[in-house]
Amino acid sequence: MTINPFAAALAAAFSAGAASILAFAPYGQAWLAPLSLAWLFHSWQKLESPRRAFAVGYAFGLGQFLCGVWWIYLSMHQYGGATPVVAAGLTLLFNATWAFFPAIGGWLTRRALDRRAASWQRVLLPPSIWIALEGLRGWVLNGFPWLQIGYSQTDTPLAGFVPLFGSYGAGWLIVLTAAILAHVWRERRSAGVWVGLAVVIWSLGAALKTVEWTGPAGPSLKVVLLQGNIPQEMKWRPETRRQILATYLEMTRRNWGADLIVWPETAVPAFYHQVRDSLLLPLQREALARGTDLLLGIPVKEPDGRYYNALISLGKMPGQYYKRHLLPFGEYLPLRSVLGFVLDLLEIPLGDFTPGLDDQPLLVAAGYPLRATICYEDTFSRDVLLGMPEAAYIVNVTNDAWFGDTAAPHQHAQMARMRALETGRYLLRATNTGVTAVIGPDGRIVSSAALFVRTSLTASFLPMRGVTPYVFWRDWPLIGLVGAILLGSLLRGRLNG
Repeated sequence: MTINPFAAALAAAFSAGAASILAFAPYGQAWLAPLSLAWLFHSWQKLESPRRAFAVGYAFGLGQFLCGVWWIYLSMHQYGGATPVVAAGLTLLFNATWAFFPAIGGWLTRRALDRRAASWQRVLLPPSIWIALEGLRGWVLNGFPWLQIGYSQTDTPLAGFVPLFGSYGAGWLIVLTAAILAHVWRERRSAGVWVGLAVVIWSLGAALKTVEWTGPAGPSLKVVLLQGNIPQEMKWRPETRRQILATYLEMTRRNWGADLIVWPETAVPAFYHQVRDSLLLPLQREALARGTDLLLGIPVKEPDGRYYNALISLGKMPGQYYKRHLLPFGEYLPLRSVLGFVLDLLEIPLGDFTPGLDDQPLLVAAGYPLRATICYEDTFSRDVLLGMPEAAYIVNVTNDAWFGDTAAPHQHAQMARMRALETGRYLLRATNTGVTAVIGPDGRIVSSAALFVRTSLTASFLPMRGVTPYVFWRDWPLIGLVGAILLGSLLRGRLNG
């Protein structure tokens, strides 16, 4: 039996995409990121048309997203009320949509790299196109940054570049490494120059990992992060509210005397106005008397009927933060006029939030301003940078119970590590089921709790001051570099045309 070469290429691309997820947490095989992309770039340039490169790119993306983000099936079926068939269909549709981004990358790369393309184009264009499309994926439909390639590099020498150029910058460098591998694989011409460049980049990254860009703003503080491990199917039942609140109150009262205690996202299974007098005001007085500040996740319903996912502070300086970057399909429905049928299929509670404003004042707790983020927000650099450099530390409250015992909580924590690296700040992460952790300014997990247990994590952290280069110049250097490469390639193509 004769195997169709193009069909074999599609199957290999799907397999390479599926294998690429092993580069991310919890698997930690970061070396697979450049190898899988090197194979993809080599495959694109062997194909005879941009249309076939599009198809191969789509197969790669489908393998990557289906195997890397399959866990949204659990939230739709187990917690969203969808039947297995409907949940599977929506999961396929969701991941098939994001697979178009590598497909477009294949079409653009193959179209740009014809036989007349220069060596620099073959090496510099693929990473520039790839990262430009990842940036676009971080904005479309409010953004979906999951499995962006830079996140796979939290524990490699390329992490040294994150405080300078952010996760996208580290992503560009890992894709550049893949393009160099593909170029050397395809032809030996000028291979020494490009391999030498890769060695310099990785060596410099290792050296940069030893640089401390920020410093302490004061003495260490004691924080207690509560992990209630409340089953998602029990959380919003009226008959369990009293028990849940009693659990968090008991955990809190065991830890009075800490500088800060943090409850997870929507730890309070009731609206603010429903528990203001019975829970929050007494807890505010108790916190003041004990000298401890509290941060609590709680939903808020305003008098005008709008819902907000909030983090409130109790203690010396009470305040509130409304989540501004909502989770598509979980907290709001994008393109409601087109996708309104999804609401009829799912029964996820509290799924119609309003985003908070961009210019909300920073919360202050344990004596320092902090950058609050709720769940999905710590996956976006731009959300955390809104509070920099004024914030002395970052707090993220999360509930990843929606995704069960899958790779999702680990992938989410890995993205949070990037935010600590980019800003040179400690990141305190309180979750319902895990990963609850204290992350250092170097992106390393200082202390963490076991998943799916009820516990409190006690640790020390330093409030930080100072500015990393990335906080100062954001993504503009990378945007300039990518823009120059794309423009230079376009001009060269027209001159040669």
